[in-house]
Amino acid sequence: MTPRPFKILGIQQIAIGGPSKERLKALWVDMLGLAVTGNFVSERENVDEDICAIGSGPFKVEVDLMQPLDAEKKPAVHTTPLNHVGLWVDDLPQAVDWLSANGVRFAPGGIRRGAAGFDITFVHPKSNDAFPIGGEGVLIELVQAPAEVVDAFARLAAG
Repeated sequence: MTPRPFKILGIQQIAIGGPSKERLKALWVDMLGLAVTGNFVSERENVDEDICAIGSGPFKVEVDLMQPLDAEKKPAVHTTPLNHVGLWVDDLPQAVDWLSANGVRFAPGGIRRGAAGFDITFVHPKSNDAFPIGGEGVLIELVQAPAEVVDAFARLAAG
């Protein structure tokens, strides 16, 4: 196996799904004090999500509270309470190329712009014969880190 040409820098987001964003907000916003920083609605992804945040600067972590636009359609963002985990990546295209070449299965859609404005792609929760490595039941979003996040993690690693 060739050396890994990218680094996973940290957690970018945690996405939580349920039938009602209002019920999710009662805990995450009203009780725990997270701030709502945005909203994202996508018919294609069948989602209405409030983007919340904890932390600040390059160490800010999104907590996305998601409900389906239509509970009968897919993707069903509400049927898996911990919908997915997002990881900052320093070089998303290199990560996708290397991971694919080493048997990691990606969900359909390729690299695209995500709700928060960063380029993203998803590691499929299940493997298959062609790609024997998947998320073992967990959907994993790989998120292209902006330069300030890459720099902050490099400074942190340097001590």
